[in-house]
Amino acid sequence: STDTVYAGPSRVRGIFVTGTGTVTYRDGGASGTTLLTVNNTGTTNVIVPAKGVRFSTDIHATVTGVTGVTTFYG
Repeated sequence: STDTVYAGPSRVRGIFVTGTGTVTYRDGGASGTTLLTVNNTGTTNVIVPAKGVRFSTDIHATVTGVTGVTTFYG
């Protein structure tokens, strides 16, 4: 599935993923620039250091195969 996580400039600061698959984060919609990819097996908690990953347009996620994902942004 694919959707906008947040429609505006922001930073991804952390991600919690369950299941096996991939979460791809893009800046600028489904065809935007890929800034972050999480390949997951099991349960993963990703804490992004410092100020996080900056998305200047919006945060868009494409989720493939995982059973759940929570994105922390701000």
